[in-house]
Amino acid sequence: MLQTAIEATHRAGRVIAKRYPETRDVSVKGYRDIVTATDREAEDAILNVIQERFPDHAILSEEAGEVGSESEYTWVVDPLDGTSNYAHRIPVFSVSIGVLSQGTPMIGVIHDPLRQQTFVAERDGGARLNGAPMQTSSVTEMSHALIGLDWGHQDVVRAQVLAALQRIAPHCGTVRGLGSAALALAYVAAGWMDTYFNLGLKPWDTAAGQLLVEEAGGRCTTLDGALYRIDAADCLASNGLFHESLLSMLSPRQHD
Repeated sequence: MLQTAIEATHRAGRVIAKRYPETRDVSVKGYRDIVTATDREAEDAILNVIQERFPDHAILSEEAGEVGSESEYTWVVDPLDGTSNYAHRIPVFSVSIGVLSQGTPMIGVIHDPLRQQTFVAERDGGARLNGAPMQTSSVTEMSHALIGLDWGHQDVVRAQVLAALQRIAPHCGTVRGLGSAALALAYVAAGWMDTYFNLGLKPWDTAAGQLLVEEAGGRCTTLDGALYRIDAADCLASNGLFHESLLSMLSPRQHD
């Protein structure tokens, strides 16, 4: 399954990289939510290889929805995470595949098709970047921390993010919004970003990234401090070294 996940992300990545210089075919599928022809073509490339090799496994994919029958294993697929970046020619996006066993993440692969960076994690097997072991950062002080975030689509979510940012910004080193939740989680796992939070997530955003962070030595929770599960909309991922301090600033219950 791991090799299939890697191969599938690379197949989708080749589609995306080939299409990147071309004119965009963009459709609106929801409020502040777009899809391109490349999303669907990349998704087809992924689903074809999964269904060929594991026809009895279930699939949950961003564009196609639920595919296949119930199974112990579910492949959770985001064929192009960062579609808005892609549509605007900002070169920050990724392909994400997570494999769950009865809801528990077992395999996570996130691939950056332009930089040819493949982030891989196996449960209890560690995390790797292009084959080399990786781990979260060693930053312990908020004043030195690079904090990532994304805005979400809904007005209420953006208001919550803005309120949280106002509490955090005076205490941290700097802030970045990447526009790809999957890639941001991979960056936390690699130690390039110290923490990341998002309040408007879907399962395909985090199915791979959560495992990457945890296997690299980091921590993923909801804003209430509970262990993160991929059906939760809010997530705080960090190197774990100042996680509790961040939770105290981010938790809406403490600032009502």
